[in-house]
Amino acid sequence: MSLLEVITKASFNIPTLSDQASDYSIVLKTPSLEELKPQANDLQTQNPVKKVTGWDISPLDHGLIELGQKFFKKLKRNLKNTNSFGKVDFLEMFTSHLENVWSKVGSTTGVSLPSKFEQGYSSKLVKVLGSMMGRDVKGLILESCITLEVWDVLESLIVNGLVEHAFTSNLVHKLIEKRKSDLVILCVKHLLDLQTYEVMCILKYFLMLPVGGYESLVTVREEWEKQALLAIEKASGQWVSGKEKGLAKEAALLVMVGHDGFSVSELCLHYLLASSNLDEVIFSACVSKLNGDEIKVLIQYLGKLLRKYERFPQAGPCPKASSALGLTVCDWIPTLDTVVKCLGVVVDEHFSSLVLHSEFHELRGLEEVVSSSAAEAKLCGALANLSERLRIERKAYHRDSLGNFSF
Repeated sequence: MSLLEVITKASFNIPTLSDQASDYSIVLKTPSLEELKPQANDLQTQNPVKKVTGWDISPLDHGLIELGQKFFKKLKRNLKNTNSFGKVDFLEMFTSHLENVWSKVGSTTGVSLPSKFEQGYSSKLVKVLGSMMGRDVKGLILESCITLEVWDVLESLIVNGLVEHAFTSNLVHKLIEKRKSDLVILCVKHLLDLQTYEVMCILKYFLMLPVGGYESLVTVREEWEKQALLAIEKASGQWVSGKEKGLAKEAALLVMVGHDGFSVSELCLHYLLASSNLDEVIFSACVSKLNGDEIKVLIQYLGKLLRKYERFPQAGPCPKASSALGLTVCDWIPTLDTVVKCLGVVVDEHFSSLVLHSEFHELRGLEEVVSSSAAEAKLCGALANLSERLRIERKAYHRDSLGNFSF
């Protein structure tokens, strides 16, 4: 009897459960392998596949499952009539559910519960207890936040990585529809599994940002301005040690490259181009779906970045600036390598349109910038090779000198 036949035969004797009984909303604590024991009636059988016992649900897990199921049913019922169930009602119900969860797991988490009088109490509860919510519960809470416009709780769910992959597409589309540009940016920063279609929608949205989309970007502009002022303070030497001063100057130059002269919608494009969600294949697929106006705006944006890097060739990535200096925007400024690759993808995907239409004069203007940068790179490459050769020869000469002295 083959192994497949043995497994198939053993599976026939296992009673199947309904989907509702087997689909638990949270990850259960499983016993260790040492705790599992074969059933008594299987000890003497010759069947190599034996049933084991010990897969019991702990009282804590069972209590959390029941809490989640009751909350899910009640919330789903209330969402059918949003005229009588509003934002305040949802927050009271949601907060009460998380407090009930805390009453069961509070002693095992090792963290303290925020005060009820703190601003954003519900959002802080999400940070502490969000991982205790099941997949279906989190999906229904996302739907509730969008329907009832509970943006602070939704922001906390996104930032704390509580958005399941199955709900990502609908979330992005709803946020674009609601013109919540700041939350779209949070999706780009914190959701690591955006698909090509979502990336394309976000790219098209920020290239031709509708009027209503600017209202929620005030916080994005303020954040960049605060980071720019912080970079100036760090580079000027205030509260910065000698070791960090060089890093502060490099970071300040990078922030200047990414901030000065860019509109708020272009700052949003920074996040998308610097995101791990975007690679050359995905960007190529997205660019192929852009229309003429969108391509023109994209080329202007990439050209602006390219000219910045030409003017300040010493500007480069500063991966340590975020942790050492608090300059988090340094992680979200596209590198020169990324800009050049994106520009190459645009040319490859829309070559005929760029050649035949005179309105794409911006691309012709970038020819001198690219040629100058290429010539400079060639010269720098030659100098680098010469420097490396001199270093090797100096090392060899020093070694020979020591050998003669020893002799």
